[in-house]
Amino acid sequence: MWIMKVFLVDIVTKDTQMDVLEDRMRELENLVETYGWLVVLKKYQKKDQPDYQTYIWKWKLEEIIADMQRLDANVLIVGNALKPSQIYHLNELLREMGAEARDRVDLILKIFAKHAESMESRLQIELAAIRHMGPRIFGMGMELSRQWGSSGSGGGATRGIGETNTERMKRHLKEKVMKIEGKLKEYEKMRKLHREGRIRKGMPTVGIVWYTNAGKSSLLNSLTKKNVLAENKLFATLGTHVWDLYIQDEKTGRGREVLLNDTIGFIRDLPPKLIKSFSSTLEDSIESDLLLHVIDASDPFIQERIDVVNEILDEIWAKQKRIMVFNKIDLISKEKLEELKKRFLPTGQAGWIKDNVRISVQELRWLDDVKSIIQKNLS
Repeated sequence: MWIMKVFLVDIVTKDTQMDVLEDRMRELENLVETYGWLVVLKKYQKKDQPDYQTYIWKWKLEEIIADMQRLDANVLIVGNALKPSQIYHLNELLREMGAEARDRVDLILKIFAKHAESMESRLQIELAAIRHMGPRIFGMGMELSRQWGSSGSGGGATRGIGETNTERMKRHLKEKVMKIEGKLKEYEKMRKLHREGRIRKGMPTVGIVWYTNAGKSSLLNSLTKKNVLAENKLFATLGTHVWDLYIQDEKTGRGREVLLNDTIGFIRDLPPKLIKSFSSTLEDSIESDLLLHVIDASDPFIQERIDVVNEILDEIWAKQKRIMVFNKIDLISKEKLEELKKRFLPTGQAGWIKDNVRISVQELRWLDDVKSIIQKNLS
């Protein structure tokens, strides 16, 4: 089986710490491996300002192209979001050696498309791709118009054709976006009816939010006894799934059914247009009675991961109470655990976080605490 060989490059500011740089590169490599490609080399460049034309500065780009030829690499992936003209110029330079350039958002969209199962997910990905690729198509059209216009061959007439084609593409994509948004509205209405039905039945809902690979799927398996896909891959599941959880009141002994809404995992630097495309999928979490924020307690960048999730939740106007569930505490020392307890006391941190719980899904320890804290906050 032929596998695409990938060269990774990340552009960071000069003051970026090495551990942060390594974490960024590790996450980018995980994305590539999740899609099924092979990383053959990784490099970074520290520059406060990227190159206007190609994002990567010329001397580093020449070095990268030479290495790609030597290693027979097919794809150059830049760990940043590039402008239309930048990705265009990169691809022009790579065209002769039969290689192509993509940015981080391109890669995420390819993973989304690979893992999409439902029609709604596929529509959302198509919408996200149009919002991401549309400006590139316009940018490339105008770039070609300028090049043809300055070539002295057919000047004004050729430029007019290029601009006309760009306008046609704009209209075509605009119509396509309207059709997709119309279909997504239908799914939105359907979910709203389902939520209203659950409210009438008195069934509370709990949304699960998480930074990728925090152990969310393993937690759901342990709580619900369902066979939830648990892979060590980014974006292994897309869309919203609803799971039943039976909780028994410790005081009265009465049981109640709670619905858990599981949705897409979050990751750093998700562009607003991508989040917007998945807003309907995230809607069930926004409308839930309570949010469980699953966190990898062993992650050395724990605060940054928490901040990413909170920022996205704020962006989609999720206002309900958030419970922090610190998973994988079996992987940290007693000293780290004590530090964790002191650092994230249940004192209403970040304005919305009112409580937290520490668990180990791997060792099946303290899982009843999750049920207890749900029961307490839904009473």
